Amino acid sequence: MRIPSGLRGQARNFAKGLIRLVAARRTSAVPHSIGGRSRGLFSRGEEGGALVEIALTLPPMLAILTGLCAFGVAFSNQLTLTQAVSTGGQYLSQIRTSSTNPCADTFNAIKGAAPNLTPANIAVTITMNGTTPTQTGNTCSGAQSDLTEGTPVVVSATYPCGLSIYNVKFASGCQLTAKVTEYEY
Repeated sequence: MRIPSGLRGQARNFAKGLIRLVAARRTSAVPHSIGGRSRGLFSRGEEGGALVEIALTLPPMLAILTGLCAFGVAFSNQLTLTQAVSTGGQYLSQIRTSSTNPCADTFNAIKGAAPNLTPANIAVTITMNGTTPTQTGNTCSGAQSDLTEGTPVVVSATYPCGLSIYNVKFASGCQLTAKVTEYEY
């Protein structure tokens, strides 16, 4: 065997070595049984393994992320409702002597403090001087006589929450509630 000189000779020797290596791997890596052939086919490389892993893990990860967002929206709505009811109770306490329709005035204050909530879905209940006036919608005109000074007013509200992820409802009939009692000193 003659040893070639130069770069061309080194390339030939490298190519011959690769050909021998590939030929040796083909004959020894693939057994003659059917199961051995399939194992040989699947164990040759890991091309596409990352794609399979992503395809298997992406849907559950997206469901978890969407669920976190849905619970985040519900939690934000709860905080907004609580803050709005507090604002409504403070407003009712301030207009105690000058309101002719305390329920409508309180509802308007709550609606103004919660702009991202749908006003038609907010149900407000007011207790003044220990009594709850009869309400027609969000009005209770004529109930201003119950707003005596020195007595607490209780404002409570409910708002529906829909926790659904990809049209699967997890909490149907869920109600967010908030309640505040304002005392006058």
